[in-house]
Amino acid sequence: MNRILFYITLLPLFFAHTISAAENETMLNEALPIGVIARFDDHGTGLPFDKAMELGVSVIQLKVPVAANRTEENVKKIRNTLEKHNVRLVCVVSGFAGESYKTIPIVKETVGLAPEKTRKTRFEEFKEVSDFAKRLGTASVQFHLGVVPHDTASKEYKDVVQITRDACDYVFENGQSLNLETGQETGSALLQFIRDVNRLNLHVNFDPANMILYGCGEPIEALRLVGHFVRSTHCKDARWAKQPGKEWGEEVLFGTGDVNAPLFLKTLHDFGYDGPLIIERENRESPEQQYNDILKTIEYLKQLRKNILQPKN
Repeated sequence: MNRILFYITLLPLFFAHTISAAENETMLNEALPIGVIARFDDHGTGLPFDKAMELGVSVIQLKVPVAANRTEENVKKIRNTLEKHNVRLVCVVSGFAGESYKTIPIVKETVGLAPEKTRKTRFEEFKEVSDFAKRLGTASVQFHLGVVPHDTASKEYKDVVQITRDACDYVFENGQSLNLETGQETGSALLQFIRDVNRLNLHVNFDPANMILYGCGEPIEALRLVGHFVRSTHCKDARWAKQPGKEWGEEVLFGTGDVNAPLFLKTLHDFGYDGPLIIERENRESPEQQYNDILKTIEYLKQLRKNILQPKN
């Protein structure tokens, strides 16, 4: 298909829909659908796939399985299970072997496509992930790009811009968009980076907690800068570290940290965002606590969503 015609067909994906105040209670079940990150195998921090299906949510993001599990049999199993439970897969979340989030400096050295020493081999795997997502029938791939070099005039920065363009162009051919997870850069740096990459199918998965965990700025301020690029979000919360940017903040139950959850959802809504609200709770040390916290967050999000979408008298 001609590239220009293809972008025209994707325009509904590139621009968030606005929500009419006249829409009734049915809209509450369609706008801002609530979901979770799920994992099909033991790769990633999401909720196990079968447990995610028990929640009664309408959407999920799926952490990509390891290469050996990206079989046609598993594609069919995933698609059949989603159909059985009436759950929509909104994106596949990529990741790479050797990534570590142990400390902020280690993140810089190991995460995403940004590190030069692993960039070539990881890009080949990224293309496989995009192909896997296509087989699953989803039009979005998502990942942490890694720490983008701060000097926008440097060769290192330009190289990261180019590999991101390459990633966007590859998923474009698969009929997909690419979502960058926030956290490892400030809002203004992310905005500049998106403009420099200059691809219509490059979007943002906004995780407000990551802004706090990495010490990269107030999440609401960052959201106001990049809100027009947001196509998905992680509902995750955190508290600031004593030395932001040098040590990790602390992840906490959504609504109990420094994100300001009600203002976060209101700000999304003010941009016309009606996409998925994906719960991320990274607590594999206690699966029972992780599951219970997700249940609590689902109920909390339902109330926040109702407050935002309920027509005013």
